Amino acid sequence: MLTFTIRRLLLSIPTLLFIALVIFLLLELAPGDPMAEMPLTIPPEVKEKMREALGLGQPWYVRFYLWLYQFFIVEPQYWIDALFGTDFAQGAQRIISFQSRSPVFDTIGERLPQTLWVVGMSYVVGVILAIPIGIISAYRQYSIFDQIGTLISMIGFSVPTFFTGVLLIVIFSVHLGWFPSIYDTTLEVTDWTSFKMQLRQMAMPVFVLALYNAAQISRYMRASMLDNLGQDYVRTARAKGMTEKVVVLKHVLRNSMIPVVTVIALGVPQVFGGAIITEQVFKVNGLGQLLIVAIHGNDIPMVMTLTFIFAILIVLFNLIADILYGVLDPRIRYD
Repeated sequence: MLTFTIRRLLLSIPTLLFIALVIFLLLELAPGDPMAEMPLTIPPEVKEKMREALGLGQPWYVRFYLWLYQFFIVEPQYWIDALFGTDFAQGAQRIISFQSRSPVFDTIGERLPQTLWVVGMSYVVGVILAIPIGIISAYRQYSIFDQIGTLISMIGFSVPTFFTGVLLIVIFSVHLGWFPSIYDTTLEVTDWTSFKMQLRQMAMPVFVLALYNAAQISRYMRASMLDNLGQDYVRTARAKGMTEKVVVLKHVLRNSMIPVVTVIALGVPQVFGGAIITEQVFKVNGLGQLLIVAIHGNDIPMVMTLTFIFAILIVLFNLIADILYGVLDPRIRYD
């Protein structure tokens, strides 16, 4: 397993470099100019100097190399300096946003807690609900529970999140007044009162996203359980006198989790990517909204950094899913 992990990590290096190059070239070829939103009263020669100050006057391959150097060398040095009080990155140029003129990773760090509060919590809740629902639905196939679960799953997976979000706002914010319609990103959780306020403003966006995630994962869980419940080893285990609880939860569930692990693992990078539509509906200043604003403003460093971080997370959690295969199924060996 260790050899397989090291081999996959080494293989991921050229893969990520190629992904970074593709992202950079796509942004380079995309229409738009970071200077387009500047006032028309600015003279052309001043705009040209501003372009040079942003590094846009250099060839694309020079800018791509500088971005790679800043991402992999300079930024980690800043993190080490912040943790241990060293000065490795003293005077080094960080990745700077075209829009805010501030370091990109500082802006991402400010938005990340909002995304984890809402999107991260909704994913955890969705997984916790989806797995038992899928297990019970498969074990009691065509029962009332299974039919209700199927109906709710179809609704949660089919109805768009912007419709569900607006519907909840109209019912629970406008008419009932139970929850706030706009997420207050300035709220700091310092005591029990502020914690309850945080839970109230998280309730609706978390419910919207948890319903969507649970609907998808529960369907995979149900299908995988049904496939394994009809296998010969299940009949053999029952014939040996094992209790139904042991058969279902120890043997069937473990094998059924193998394909579901892929779905869950590949869904984790979406947590850090943010839920763009839901964040827009509830005005959550998370990473999803940050990416949209950066795209509209042609903020190439911000878009490049965010998309590349998402790519790293996808490659990483693909590897984690493969490793978990070996943990769940002893027959799978990579070495």
